[in-house]
Amino acid sequence: MCDSWHRGSYRISTDQREIDFDMVHEFLTGSFWPPKTDRSTIEEATKRSMAFCVFYEPPGSGKSQQVGFARVITDQVVLAYVLDVFILGAHRKQGLALWLMETILSCSDLVRVRNWLLKTRDTHELYRKLGFVSLSDPERYMRLTNFDNARGS
Repeated sequence: MCDSWHRGSYRISTDQREIDFDMVHEFLTGSFWPPKTDRSTIEEATKRSMAFCVFYEPPGSGKSQQVGFARVITDQVVLAYVLDVFILGAHRKQGLALWLMETILSCSDLVRVRNWLLKTRDTHELYRKLGFVSLSDPERYMRLTNFDNARGS
């Protein structure tokens, strides 16, 4: 598994023991996930993924606060799906989302992946900077959403 990266007062880590699941749950259910999703569902989904967390560590404080998150579902060779990418509002406009995505794409466990997918509402330009393009053949892709019959829910 990848490790950690530093930039100024920020650090990215893949150590899932560091994740602030209360903060991640609050953010995701307020934006991407259905509002009534329980914390344990997000925690289980994250544990079955590669998670990348951004932490703010003020100099000399000895403390860190999680301010960003992303996860990747992957077989580490053919396909990787990036989802749940966010940076908290107070830490936006500093290039952290771009740095987070660059870190994910350069992670040694993921550099062999041939096909990357993601879904975004409003950050297309961020992902275009990294080489992502809109699907040229969206008619070939299909999906099944099965909230009512999800196992273990």
